[in-house]
Amino acid sequence: MGPRIRILTTGGTIASRPAPEGGVSVAVPGHRLVTAAETAVTTEVREVMLEHSFNLTRARMLELAGRIVAEVRDPEVDGVVVTHGTDTMEESAYLLDLLLPPGSTVVFTGAQRHAAEPDGDGPRNIRDAVRVAADPAARGLGALVAMAGLVHAARHATKADTLAPEAFASPGHGPVGRVSGDRVRIAFHPVRPAGFDLAEMAGPQPRVDIVPVHPDADGVQVAACAAAGARGLVVEALGAGNPTPGVLREIRSCVADGVTVLVTSRCARGPVTPVYGAGGGVDLAEAGAVFAGSLRAPKARVLLATALAAEPRPDRALARLVPHLGL
Repeated sequence: MGPRIRILTTGGTIASRPAPEGGVSVAVPGHRLVTAAETAVTTEVREVMLEHSFNLTRARMLELAGRIVAEVRDPEVDGVVVTHGTDTMEESAYLLDLLLPPGSTVVFTGAQRHAAEPDGDGPRNIRDAVRVAADPAARGLGALVAMAGLVHAARHATKADTLAPEAFASPGHGPVGRVSGDRVRIAFHPVRPAGFDLAEMAGPQPRVDIVPVHPDADGVQVAACAAAGARGLVVEALGAGNPTPGVLREIRSCVADGVTVLVTSRCARGPVTPVYGAGGGVDLAEAGAVFAGSLRAPKARVLLATALAAEPRPDRALARLVPHLGL
């Protein structure tokens, strides 16, 4: 018997068609998606939801992660594929990567062209994702994103184009593999530090906000997030991790009040590091903010929220998340 692949469908562009009321809406059931893909591997389809991914919340993503982890643990399943909208695929995939048991592989895929397009990319992406999930060379890679013939590690994958089929990239790292015809080529295995247990996510989910830094940013957004009850903040700073004076002032206040702050960059590539004084990253570090390495803001938010859910005390949360920085 060949490998048995379980496909979980959630909606997204890959499952969408033009709607009578205008725009494109999710409408294609999971079994039709997989039938259209004509995979040569034994598959079983389970429809989890029919949603655009821009409507998903962290709570829904955790529900999805729970379903996926259950499938991974099923001895009757050899691999798992998840179809998902591309807008927030990187958040769902990275959250799952933090929660997956060691030795697991789950492949996310989607489409940039809806299901009624004559040159839709969904069927090929599903076939490729199934090939990756079924290939022994891909075992233990964690959560992956497979689209347009490329395979990306969830930690590094980001949506890099709004509409083109080559939707995802791994800036500064590159893909971990490729799919060429029926062949899967894995170039390297991503580093995956010890993650979190799904049971640790059972309690209330902490509020974690992202604050962008730009010229004239006066810190009012930082203060508003703190007033709204944020327990964590991700600062999307300038360059290598530099704030404006107003943002720096409010970050000092937040850290003093027990809010955990991670610093990322608005640049597409490169790590953040405290280089500049006179109000720059050195001052952020001295204020108690933690630099998030090469993680960009969306993933830093996922990581910080996951750590704070598992460990309400900021010092313990930081101890859990620090191994995931600087990779």
